[in-house]
Amino acid sequence: MPRIRLDEQSCYEFTHEMDVRASDINMGGHLGHTELINYIHEARALMFETFNVHERDLGDGCTGIVIGDLAVNYRSEVFWGDKLIINSSIGEISGKSFRIFHRITCRGALVALVETGIIAFSVTERKALPLPAVFLEKLHTLSACV
Repeated sequence: MPRIRLDEQSCYEFTHEMDVRASDINMGGHLGHTELINYIHEARALMFETFNVHERDLGDGCTGIVIGDLAVNYRSEVFWGDKLIINSSIGEISGKSFRIFHRITCRGALVALVETGIIAFSVTERKALPLPAVFLEKLHTLSACV
């Protein structure tokens, strides 16, 4: 079966630590896939918070986001009580969209690589919009990784 192959980025500007909760464990005894996506959602919200924006307002008062696509490569299991390190980076910025790249590790091992395609979106108009200039300016303030 062919697999989607995600690559690690050369650098990640954001890092968040999250503890695996008992409620995140599935019937297989490890972190469930839906819960992993919840961690990605939390990391995205925390990343946006550093820009003083959120998913319903990218800084202009009317442009939010929707998820256009999501891809995950699982590499290893994690269990209740483990501490996840989620590294995130924003890239592939275009007129109406961008990608967020995540690397999740635990105890030094790669757990998963995740990419999400983010589309600027008006909830009231129900359509894609250009990325707000104020948000693009904030993205350009990201320090380049060394």
